[in-house]
Amino acid sequence: MNELFEQHRQQLHAVAFRILGSRSEADDALQEAWLRVSRSGMDGVENSAAWLTTVVSRVCLTMLDSRKRRREEDGHLPDMIVTRVDEAAPDPEREALLADAVGSALTIVLDTLSPAERIAFVLHDLFGLPFDDIARVLDRSPDAARQLASRARRRVRGGDPETAGADRAVVNAFLAAARGGSLEDLLALLDPEIVLRADFGTGVLHVRSGPESVAAGARAIGPTRALPEPILADGLPAVLVYADGAPERIMRFTLRAGRIAAIDVLAEPSRVARLVGQAWSG
Repeated sequence: MNELFEQHRQQLHAVAFRILGSRSEADDALQEAWLRVSRSGMDGVENSAAWLTTVVSRVCLTMLDSRKRRREEDGHLPDMIVTRVDEAAPDPEREALLADAVGSALTIVLDTLSPAERIAFVLHDLFGLPFDDIARVLDRSPDAARQLASRARRRVRGGDPETAGADRAVVNAFLAAARGGSLEDLLALLDPEIVLRADFGTGVLHVRSGPESVAAGARAIGPTRALPEPILADGLPAVLVYADGAPERIMRFTLRAGRIAAIDVLAEPSRVARLVGQAWSG
């Protein structure tokens, strides 16, 4: 068994690194996977490479869930990749980046995915695993795994052109309602399980859940005399809000079935200015 594990170690480490984006965490994942395999054995396993990849991926899934909880407790939102809307269409250079490797920018985008989306995207798009195998990792159906990978792929590649216009229309309607429209109009745009997270740079992440609470928070955060600039943030529809001509905050929207399911507000002006400056100069 030790010989089989060592035989596949390089490939298993590559899988763990692509999923986790950290070599040290990939080392930890392989150590935990080895312990699990040692306890359970490999009797009856016909495809050792596929089985070991499944074990490593499940370890990574647990680590991603734990990382997500820690970040929520840390009191800040991770950096966002900001893109102007007219620059968001995929081009050969971006396609090559996706096919080549996970660079630092792609790693940041992967951090915006749910753990299940991240696993499905990495295993299928970067390593070519069939959805039947991915479904076993995630304990879901192959169709569900395929949908997770598809959603992740659209996010990584800058949004879904088929729904981008409709999503942007929902965001615009939300902003109009937050700036003075009726509460009923605002609530109609929100998913029943919506969550708003706002990072003001204080070390405390302000979280609101549910349409009524989020609507109240949106009216407090959203209104501004200057019209916001439509952008993409991590491939999702977003707006850049200005104050006295300077970038002040980014509002990123996650949509589900035509309604807003999450709003992430990065409202630390110096950090927003840095992210925008890096994007616009690049």
